[in-house]
Amino acid sequence: MPQPCTRRQFLESSLVAGAASLAAGAYVTAADDPPRTVTVGIMGLSRGASLMATFAAQPGVVVKYLCDVDEERANQAAVRLQAEKGHPAEPVGDFRRILDDPQVDALVCAAPNHWHAPASILALQAGKHVYVEKPCSHNPWEGEMLVAAARKAHKAVQMGTQRRSGATYQQAISMLRDGVIGRVYLARSWYNNLRPAVTLGPPADPPPHFDWNLWQGPAPRRPYRDYLINGQPTSHYNWHWFWHWGNGELGNNGVHALDICRWGLGADYPIRVTSSGGRYRYEDDQETPDTHTVAFEFEGRKQAVWEGLSCNKHKVDSGFVSFYGDNGVLAIDGSGNFQVFDVNDRVVEEVKGRLDDGDHVRNFLTAIREGTPLALNAEILEGHRSTLLCHLGNIAHRVGRTLHCDPTNGHIQGDEEAMALWKREYEPGWEPTVG
Repeated sequence: MPQPCTRRQFLESSLVAGAASLAAGAYVTAADDPPRTVTVGIMGLSRGASLMATFAAQPGVVVKYLCDVDEERANQAAVRLQAEKGHPAEPVGDFRRILDDPQVDALVCAAPNHWHAPASILALQAGKHVYVEKPCSHNPWEGEMLVAAARKAHKAVQMGTQRRSGATYQQAISMLRDGVIGRVYLARSWYNNLRPAVTLGPPADPPPHFDWNLWQGPAPRRPYRDYLINGQPTSHYNWHWFWHWGNGELGNNGVHALDICRWGLGADYPIRVTSSGGRYRYEDDQETPDTHTVAFEFEGRKQAVWEGLSCNKHKVDSGFVSFYGDNGVLAIDGSGNFQVFDVNDRVVEEVKGRLDDGDHVRNFLTAIREGTPLALNAEILEGHRSTLLCHLGNIAHRVGRTLHCDPTNGHIQGDEEAMALWKREYEPGWEPTVG
């Protein structure tokens, strides 16, 4: 008589079988039934340079345009793509060139945060699908507008929280749903880095190859400063730490962890948000916190906590997200490796994982080809809900008090000053609209 398999054996055999099935399907598709060609244009070639390579590696994908307001960077990306993939693409400075081309199926938006929702909404209105990097919006109002635009256009909109497509992340969440640690009531998450101080120089003329006006786009105009855009050690990055364009570390990296927290808790919108922290490491020109702890309470006696240390690499925990339940803990790291601990803190299960951006891109391409825009692992409504946690945490920090929120949509209740930060001011002619 055959012996019954354990839960772990069943899950592992299922994952192996699923991987084999996917591999076989890819082989059959590539050999016997080539996938419908999907033509994309990529906007923003910092993070977009990596996405360029990932999209170009997928069967049936044509990367037709590489867009950046830095002409040198756009040209360099085109040379690299041709050299590494044998894939010609046209470098352009204005992403609207991509939207005007009827051959383009999708815009990949990896521009700075203040561009994410406005560019995505314009792409949807031009009939394009959208892969938008995290966070999906610069402010909560934009996120709501982007969801509305996606619903009106009936197009696929995927946010770049790629762990949603990771096999072991999906396995871990499934195990939480099945009660592996009992009722899950707390998710804790972390981010650490060793970022330098930033001191802005005086207003200056932008480099001749850099379109500062178009870089600002939807944001009201400010003078150019070298260290805002091209500061060392990371070029085109320091804008993250200024509210006018960025969302601090919480919106930059916290969104990845909080997305997993919310997923594992099975929570949508919080009822209460508290924030503690500030600029503790340096006295410099940056506006956003370098030391930040935010807590989100949800209905059903659940909480998510994120701790960010932008200027100190020592971690209090080796994991990425830990879930606490009445029967133990499940801790998962940034690559998808996870452990399950029993109530006495003994490891009872351990799973090795890997993280591949290609899984997330393939999920997006499948939704386009099959006409199933809601069958996305990080569909834009889920992306908005996770991004909104970051916005609420930042708003709580900026007003210096606890926020009380409507659990049906996250709107801040009884606090006009806080709710005034729900939306930003826009450069005339650039405010997103959804007719």
